[in-house]
Amino acid sequence: MNGKTGMRVVEALAAERPLDGITVYGWVRTRREAKLVSFLVINDGSCLSGLQVLVEAQSKAHSALAEAQNGAAVKVVGDLALSPGQGQKWELRAAELTVLGTADQNKYPLQKKRHSDEFLRGIAHLRPRTNKYGAALRMRSEIAYAAHAFFRALGFHHVHTPILTGSDAEGAGEMFRVTTLPLGYTPGEGQAPYAGDFFGCESSLTVSGQLEAECLALALGRVYTFGPTFRAENSNTARHAAEFWMIEPEAAFFDLQDNMGLAEDLARAAARHVLEHCREELELFNSFVDTELMRRVRQLAEGEYRRITYREAVEILNKSGRKFEYPVYFGADLQTEHERFLAEEYFQGPVTVYAYPKKIKAFYMRANDDGETVAAMDLLVPRIGELAGGSQREERLDKLESRLRELGQNADDYWWYLDLRRYGSVAHSGFGMGFERLLMLLTGINNIRDVIAFPRTPGSLEF
Repeated sequence: MNGKTGMRVVEALAAERPLDGITVYGWVRTRREAKLVSFLVINDGSCLSGLQVLVEAQSKAHSALAEAQNGAAVKVVGDLALSPGQGQKWELRAAELTVLGTADQNKYPLQKKRHSDEFLRGIAHLRPRTNKYGAALRMRSEIAYAAHAFFRALGFHHVHTPILTGSDAEGAGEMFRVTTLPLGYTPGEGQAPYAGDFFGCESSLTVSGQLEAECLALALGRVYTFGPTFRAENSNTARHAAEFWMIEPEAAFFDLQDNMGLAEDLARAAARHVLEHCREELELFNSFVDTELMRRVRQLAEGEYRRITYREAVEILNKSGRKFEYPVYFGADLQTEHERFLAEEYFQGPVTVYAYPKKIKAFYMRANDDGETVAAMDLLVPRIGELAGGSQREERLDKLESRLRELGQNADDYWWYLDLRRYGSVAHSGFGMGFERLLMLLTGINNIRDVIAFPRTPGSLEF
């Protein structure tokens, strides 16, 4: 749209006819000189491609050219005309050029066309100006929009669950503690450890919005939460971050089959959306990051999603002849190497594994009739392994209380959760899909640090 900010680069590049007297703002990406003319390529972040600006040596605009160096912010007023050059339809013939912010070429770090990911992680405040990271962040925005549109079309309500919590939904205990107590605080004699704290009890940053979303689903029917989650896991792998985003739907009257279908359909919808709306970015990543990306995204969008039981998965892994680092047996939690073998090599596409042993799954998952497994599911995809994990929740009060006792938990601590089973309990299901893992899948980027603008990892909190 036009206005005080002028015409965006993406709008100029999509113009259907020449335009006179337009204004475009942006940052200089490249500059080259010819005998009687100079060429700038400017970009404003609205798309991957830049807009070529032609500055004639005898024009009024030429007087500002000296400061229009790589990285400088500029305002250009001129005529959008057909370009005689190859690879571009339009160029902006500058009548006026104003440098709004200079960039010292002796210090500006983005001078080369290609930089290593490690180097760029050290300048996270500037790396969005590169093609790769600008494209990744635009795709992040588009995929988030696609997720909201997907759930809205199915009648799901977007809800907001707490970031501060007193519950450990995952049961792993790897949570960031939140406190107002001073360092070195010691409770008085006979005083509870957190009696003097803000909430009067132990509190943490959430690892999941699931438990609260269940409450809302059993009132609103279909809900989803899409927000930040936190895990204090001291892991430096390419798949883990301390702060990450989760898409977590919960739906009443959904059984495990419905839940598996919902996760598969969400992945399919995201893939279709980027094929339609992020073509330029996908082609960049397919050329420079992962040459199999386009094929894999098309497969996610249109291909088959297989389903097998956990028991079948164990049999496939044991018969594969592959020597895995972690042994495979019934009752073992599947590791990333197992998940990737199933998705990448055996099925060569997405596969949902369900009916896991109850001893390796959370207390809230619905017990199956065999007494050995629960109605749990994981959606596995190539390159990533687990993309989404969830279950049909245990809606039977007696079964849930029995499971808590079996695990040595105090049922009184879960009184509100048990109330959901006392008053109008129904079958309900949900899952969590790691948003960054979805981004890694759809961009080909192999490190979670590179699909988050400001990654939070052990020992790293620079911005």
